[in-house]
Amino acid sequence: MWAKARKIFHRWLKQPVLLLCLGSFVFYSCSEEFTPKPKGYNRIDLPVPKYRPLTEKHPYYFEYSVYSKIRPDSSRLAEPHWINVFYPRFNANVQLTYRTINHNQKTFNALIEDARRLTSKHQIKAEGITEAVIKTPTGKTANLFELSGEVPSQFQFYVTDSTERFFRGALYFRTATANDSLAPVIEYIKKDIVHMLNTLEWR
Repeated sequence: MWAKARKIFHRWLKQPVLLLCLGSFVFYSCSEEFTPKPKGYNRIDLPVPKYRPLTEKHPYYFEYSVYSKIRPDSSRLAEPHWINVFYPRFNANVQLTYRTINHNQKTFNALIEDARRLTSKHQIKAEGITEAVIKTPTGKTANLFELSGEVPSQFQFYVTDSTERFFRGALYFRTATANDSLAPVIEYIKKDIVHMLNTLEWR
């Protein structure tokens, strides 16, 4: 049996076309290097920031990006003057909520605690949470929270006068794209949010 197989193999090797194909395949497979393609991300072109005034009637005023749209909060828990600043191009949303304090210390403490709880609930997925306090040109104090890692909300804030008004916001993306590839857009919208806070006025 083995002698017959060897005879067939030798006869096959004498065929010049088959031998050439076999030699070419061996040479190609040995000389060709495999290079994995690097992981790529979609290119994101960011427009030059431009802003317009909030014209809707709310107890607050600010300037927001011309590339975004103001939409009312349609969730079942929404209260009056809760709105969304939606970026259609990036499928991103800045959720804004407004509450009155009415000089009630208990209400004020509860709102502060709730804002911090909503931020810390992302702590399981967050690689880190950085807190900063800024003073706006209009004399308001804003508390900012920047979250890193694969978290659903990358930037949150609140502004309060501690006696009458409490204004809170959170940035969300409605996409499964990884946050590292969204980093340029996150930074872009963060600057828009800071501009919003710097132009924030009570009405």
